[in-house]
Amino acid sequence: MSPKEIILIWVELFNRSDSIGLGELYTEDCINHQTPNGIVQGKDSIIRMFKSEFEKFRMVCLIENIFEEGNVGILEWKDPKGLRGCGFFWIEKDKIYYQRGYWDKLSFMKEQNLLD
Repeated sequence: MSPKEIILIWVELFNRSDSIGLGELYTEDCINHQTPNGIVQGKDSIIRMFKSEFEKFRMVCLIENIFEEGNVGILEWKDPKGLRGCGFFWIEKDKIYYQRGYWDKLSFMKEQNLLD
């Protein structure tokens, strides 16, 4: 599968809050580095991260653009309230082995009514 195809599946599973399904897209020794939150390493840890976040927050990913170059896919996204971000996905043998995301955590916390 191409990086774009994997990202499309990733967005579908993310919007269904499917932490197990998302986990199946990653290699066993993968790294997910969401720059506002830090690094999570390993498929099981990433599943736990998504499960925890889906239990706490309602999140929706709307695709603005998907780009790909070789084994790297880039997702520009927004949510229904206007928060925007960008994710980079490095793919090996149809699995994500490294992901890095950039988004504004302060805006996210305000959007989730966690700050005044």
